[in-house]
Amino acid sequence: MVQRLVEDLTKGYPGKVDEIAFIIGDFGPEVPKQLMDIAASLGAKGSVYQQHEPLGTAHAILCAKESLSGNCFVAFSDTLFSASFDFDPEEDGVIWVQKVEDPSAFGVVKVNSNQVITDFVEKSPVFVSDLAIVGIYYFRDGEMLRDELQYVIDNEIKDKGEYQLTSALENMKAKGLKFRPGKIDEWLDCGNKDAVVYTNQRMLTFMGTENHIAPSATVENAVILPPCFIGKNAVVKNSVIGPHTSIGNNSTVDSSVINNSIVQEDSTVTNANMSNSMLGNQVDYQGKPSELSLGDFSKYII
Repeated sequence: MVQRLVEDLTKGYPGKVDEIAFIIGDFGPEVPKQLMDIAASLGAKGSVYQQHEPLGTAHAILCAKESLSGNCFVAFSDTLFSASFDFDPEEDGVIWVQKVEDPSAFGVVKVNSNQVITDFVEKSPVFVSDLAIVGIYYFRDGEMLRDELQYVIDNEIKDKGEYQLTSALENMKAKGLKFRPGKIDEWLDCGNKDAVVYTNQRMLTFMGTENHIAPSATVENAVILPPCFIGKNAVVKNSVIGPHTSIGNNSTVDSSVINNSIVQEDSTVTNANMSNSMLGNQVDYQGKPSELSLGDFSKYII
């Protein structure tokens, strides 16, 4: 998810991306290395910062204050999207939004007749607007964003018990900055198993109607129904895979039928008939027809 998000933002920005900063929790030693590799693959310097306590979006972003300068994007990594990045980098700011049926679970914006944002409202139980903030922002002045985030923290400005980015945005707007809404063509949530499986389906569709099979993957006596993704050093044999299925790096699938599902890295699947399912990393699954979600390091044998 993070790699796809960073790649799309990098493609969308008309200039050169110099640095990609990641704000994470304590995810172990491998995650920072993987994130730095993502930045390097895009020709940018990588930086990793940790938020040790979840105190809100403003606090999280300020953890990367050393990297907040010049033109910058801020993006939350729990969503993927299809969007147009046709915007002027000289704008004060762009905030990508999408209309939703139930805005009570989202931060929303209100706009005037000139398509300038007039209000930021954080998860209101009363209807204010149906333009939900999807979690992607562009700022022309990263230093000003940094200073306003610091002001929110220093002055204990909280909304619903946390330091919110929307509080800093309101302060910036009050000082004369104009923020405009950006258009999202499709917003893909990754908050639970069904949402992640659907997002995988849509992302494979965006990639086209062909299969994406790594050169180092092995496919023996198998049918791959597009669109599918088969990762590096994956092995698929005596199986039918797809459509809309992703098999991660170093995973093995044998004597199975899998469609509309995700198998992550270093996993083994044998004698399975799975649909609308997700398996984590280092999973050993030997089973029967089912719909399931298994986390990392699981073993399931029937």
